[in-house]
Amino acid sequence: MTIGRYSVIGGVVVCIATAVLVAYGYRQLWSPDGEKGSEGTYHRFLPRQAKARAHLYFSDVDHSFLTAEVRTLALSDGVVQRTRQIVEALVEGPKGPLTPTIPGGTRLLAVYLADHGTVYVDFNRAIMENHPGGTLSELLTIFSLVNTLALNISEIEAVKILIGGREAETLAGHIDIRFPFRPNMLMIK
Repeated sequence: MTIGRYSVIGGVVVCIATAVLVAYGYRQLWSPDGEKGSEGTYHRFLPRQAKARAHLYFSDVDHSFLTAEVRTLALSDGVVQRTRQIVEALVEGPKGPLTPTIPGGTRLLAVYLADHGTVYVDFNRAIMENHPGGTLSELLTIFSLVNTLALNISEIEAVKILIGGREAETLAGHIDIRFPFRPNMLMIK
């Protein structure tokens, strides 16, 4: 019977030791050594967005080719969220001497990722209504988006453009956008 008593006492000691370690670890995790968030709470081990260099493709000043503008962006781990962040930076336009390729007033509505590496990017109607038109201008808009996404996010192989949640035939009457596009390196200078 004494062996059973020692087993019970040993179990109690292990439980108390575990409780003390958990309490001590919890206090250390949320200790004042952590960084204070905007609400005054500690968030030392919360996930953060990593800063990464992204190549955003905009039109050159002659509107002939795409040229990369290197930007450091805070990017999430998830493919859909990273896609959203990069497209929003592309919609904002270039910071330097390059020319925007996405028409003013354009807003990103949604991003969907298919299993086979195709990302669906849905814009509001401003991408069509405010587009300047012309074959080359449409190509620059399309491949600015496609090249930027495919060359920055390895999981993306092709990009399908949607407008207002629906498939559209064209942006401004010249290029058929009913099918996904793969990157076109010939558009880059």
